[in-house]
Amino acid sequence: MKARLLAPFAPNLTKLMLCAVTAGSLMWTGQMLAAQDDDTIRIGFISPRTGPLASFGKTDGFILEQARLALANGMTVAGKHYQVEIIDRDSQSDPARASQLAKELINQDVDLMLAISTPEVINPVADASEAAGIPFISTVMPWEAWYYGRGAKPGEASPFKWTYHFGFGTDEFYRTYLSQWSLIDTNKKVGVMYPNDADGNAIRAVLKPRIEKAGYTVIDPGAYETGTSDFSSQIALFKSEGVEIINSFPIPPDFAAFWRQAAQQGLHRQIKIIQIAKTGLFPSDIEVLGSLGPKIASAAYWHKTFPYTSPLTGQNGEELAALWEKQTGEQWTQQLGATLSLFDAGTEALKQSKNPMSRTSVRDAIAKLNVTTIGGQVDFTSGPVPNVASGPIIGAQWVKGTGKFKLDYVITENVTDTNVPVTHTLLQYNR
Repeated sequence: MKARLLAPFAPNLTKLMLCAVTAGSLMWTGQMLAAQDDDTIRIGFISPRTGPLASFGKTDGFILEQARLALANGMTVAGKHYQVEIIDRDSQSDPARASQLAKELINQDVDLMLAISTPEVINPVADASEAAGIPFISTVMPWEAWYYGRGAKPGEASPFKWTYHFGFGTDEFYRTYLSQWSLIDTNKKVGVMYPNDADGNAIRAVLKPRIEKAGYTVIDPGAYETGTSDFSSQIALFKSEGVEIINSFPIPPDFAAFWRQAAQQGLHRQIKIIQIAKTGLFPSDIEVLGSLGPKIASAAYWHKTFPYTSPLTGQNGEELAALWEKQTGEQWTQQLGATLSLFDAGTEALKQSKNPMSRTSVRDAIAKLNVTTIGGQVDFTSGPVPNVASGPIIGAQWVKGTGKFKLDYVITENVTDTNVPVTHTLLQYNR
């Protein structure tokens, strides 16, 4: 902050030095110069580390350590050296708190805001950043829920000047699901469980019609409210319609309640593919289901076998996952690479800006960013819409573990990024 306050006086520093005739004033001038040389870039970071979305934020403390270690000596931009400070906050899975935290970080004069994981965290932070004119990047939610969910209109110019998002969208889900579902012979009846939230509404509006157009019959019992405890009506409908595929976008507690009830009422015996998103991403989501967990199909926005390296830390996926497991004794999760990819993109934008402490310069660098992160390519110059860079979602499945962990997370298809190796055949759930 000291350097920011002194910046307007920089043109007069030479005059000040000439006038500094006492030892005390010479010392004061030297402190001013040192402060100017030691400007600090401040990065704000908000994620859900507690609350119902805590599984998304579980590894963020570890990634913050990796990022801070990599930035311990600062960075040089356009020939000038800067220290870097990361200020992290826990949204507690509460959208109102996420918005308030963003405003607090904005008041702390952050140069770049980062947010990750679900609309409940990302959208309120993005809105606060947009209103304040703070450069912002996010990942890990469908981009349609970010773009249209915040007021953009199809075919119209983007209303966003400061906020950017990268990652998967409904096109990636569509391509991955059709690729994955084609691996097992079914009657093509899909029961969908889309909640009444930003994710669910975006998926229902965009993905559902494309699935139907591809020849699948979609059985939709309607939007349900997050926190629903009784799914009997949905289960009865799926049973009566002979559904063999289920596609769902719930938060983890809702899916656990639904799938346990499905088993109690016998639905699980007719399901050949249970395809879930937003939950089932992490081992803990599946382990709580006990014997009902193995063979649940998922989709990976990152996997340790992604063949990419972090430009920030120099780690590849296998190295990052191994370090996590060594330090914590716990199984790696896909959030490791997702969070690191966000810091990869953010720090690369700062490095490519003409002035990392100029908001417009950082914003312009983000708009032109095209970089390979540990999660793959992030290219804001190619759409699919302004302010968005698309990313892969890879077909995966949870199977019984063959090593020290109860479950293994394996890749079953790779249509959205063929550089990612397919390692296993998709297993039918009810066998």
